[in-house]
Amino acid sequence: MAAHDPYPIGTPGQAWGASEVSAWRARQTCKRSYEVDVLQVIDTLRDRYEVLRYGQLDYETDRYPLFAIKSLGWREELPCVLVTGGVHGYETSGVHGALRFLDRHAARYLGRINLIVAPCVSPWGYETIQRWNMHAVDPNRSFVDNSPAQEAEALLRLVAPFRDRVLVHIDLHETTDTDESEFQPALAARKGIAHVPGEIPDGFYLVDDVEQPQPAFQQAVIAAVAEVTHIAPADRDGKIIGSEVVAPGVIRYPLKQLGLCAGITSARYRTTTEVYPDSPRASPEQCIAAQVAAVTAAIDYALAH
Repeated sequence: MAAHDPYPIGTPGQAWGASEVSAWRARQTCKRSYEVDVLQVIDTLRDRYEVLRYGQLDYETDRYPLFAIKSLGWREELPCVLVTGGVHGYETSGVHGALRFLDRHAARYLGRINLIVAPCVSPWGYETIQRWNMHAVDPNRSFVDNSPAQEAEALLRLVAPFRDRVLVHIDLHETTDTDESEFQPALAARKGIAHVPGEIPDGFYLVDDVEQPQPAFQQAVIAAVAEVTHIAPADRDGKIIGSEVVAPGVIRYPLKQLGLCAGITSARYRTTTEVYPDSPRASPEQCIAAQVAAVTAAIDYALAH
């Protein structure tokens, strides 16, 4: 879709209703398999972890069970580490980064932390390569009471029993070229407002919390990721996606106020990763490796401090 073209659904200046949401949903098709890419990988982890089924999307009952992977021997006195991926289903490296961390790297932390990983929070979005869920709701603005998104509601229920004992929460995301070519224009159309084009940053960055910033923690994660892939520079206005850059590769959002996944616990150390998979300087493998580097650096820093 060209930048000047109106979004193909809806009437400019009018917010979407049920018919527009239905028309949008009819355009979505299954492009990859949650069963093959995620559930079959989770099955290979069952001899090393406890696998929890924590919910079920009612879109197509047999296809979208929700799973989390939990360390064996959960001990009340240990700090908890929460890793989430695929809150936006189209953000591929978050899903596969979470699974790779479990397969190749998590073992060295077991016995020192209680670990729980929800690798694909939005499986319908994963299969359709979509930011929203089936009802055109963004799960990552929906981590609130009486959530409008089943995906968010299920994760909130999962986390509730240990929410106040989480030391680290790292939420794995991507910023892609399709944010500007599809997802932001769709959002503007859904709201009935004009789309104002933005700039996609070329590189990895983090989103810290305005209410509880942890600059040294964020920089430790940035330093680790910089060994794997490049860090996004500030734009000409000193910003990344419209927010002031407070340190190399770091911006801040009010996580809880915006209903973002990274704000669902009282973790001292929390961050949202943003990988840029469309960069000519980054491969899919680098993007996954960057997510893993971020997770391991986050845990290492928290345990050391």
